[in-house]
Amino acid sequence: MEYIRLGRTGLKVSRICLGCMTYGIPERGNHAWTLPEDQSRPFIQRALELGINFFDTANVYSDGTSEEILGRAIKDFAQREEVVIATKLHGRMRPGPNGAGLSRKAVMAEIDASLTRLGMDYVDLYQIHRWDYETPIEETLEALHDVVKAGKARYIGASSMFAWQFSKALYTSETHGWVRFETMQNHYNLVYREEEREMLRLCEDQSVGVIPWSPLARGKLTRDWDETTSRSETDFFGKSLYGAVESDRQVVEKVKEIAETRGIPRAQVALAWMLGKSVVTAPIIGASKMSHLDDAIAALSVKLTSEEVAGLEAPYIPHPVLGFS
Repeated sequence: MEYIRLGRTGLKVSRICLGCMTYGIPERGNHAWTLPEDQSRPFIQRALELGINFFDTANVYSDGTSEEILGRAIKDFAQREEVVIATKLHGRMRPGPNGAGLSRKAVMAEIDASLTRLGMDYVDLYQIHRWDYETPIEETLEALHDVVKAGKARYIGASSMFAWQFSKALYTSETHGWVRFETMQNHYNLVYREEEREMLRLCEDQSVGVIPWSPLARGKLTRDWDETTSRSETDFFGKSLYGAVESDRQVVEKVKEIAETRGIPRAQVALAWMLGKSVVTAPIIGASKMSHLDDAIAALSVKLTSEEVAGLEAPYIPHPVLGFS
């Protein structure tokens, strides 16, 4: 396993982060494809054995049960100080006018609720899942600053938003002397590269750690274009991200071609491309099969040639902005 500083911080994280949206009670929330606890725990245990120390979840994943499953597994399989735990807030967790969003009330309530579900005294990285258009960013940032100063989080991060919004947040924190966002968890992969226009440049300039979600495009980059899975057939959010775009099909075919030439799985090619981007700290991968973990680790050793990279990138055409809601 390779380890790297998370942005400008002194925190070291594995170059692969295990995303835990896959783990949760299927009947809770809107992810019918999640794995229940008895099936989830072996993946967390195996990730630890492979040297992964970075785990990402969110309060909304399977109505909080993802946090519960992760917390119990970490307690049983690892020492708390040896792992980096990240979670997120923004989505609706309960009915009523204050059951979602990034108000001070929501931030203070949700950090305590997440810590209770995780069974932990603190999280290493507390992230806003999306931008809240109804709450001033000053209110959110001051509340997050207080969460860190109270010892309930070590660092704060953000997820999918426009670059102007992220820039405003960074500037606001600096102006007020508050802790700032140290990470950006954004939508980025071979068939969705709109983040290269502004966000990745901003993150590189500001030494922000980039931890992309959906690095394999919900598995689209790992299988034939028309092939489906039980998850893809019921993942309604995923369906909104990846449609029938001919250029995307060409990218998928190029991944297949390189993988067959090299004699390795397609996932390793797609992840190697991402890991080769200097601005990327650690892609967040999901794992519902042990081979998913093995491929992610193996990708660290795959070094694509400049010709292969050019071939993978050539078919891409501009896409609508997706994944911000």
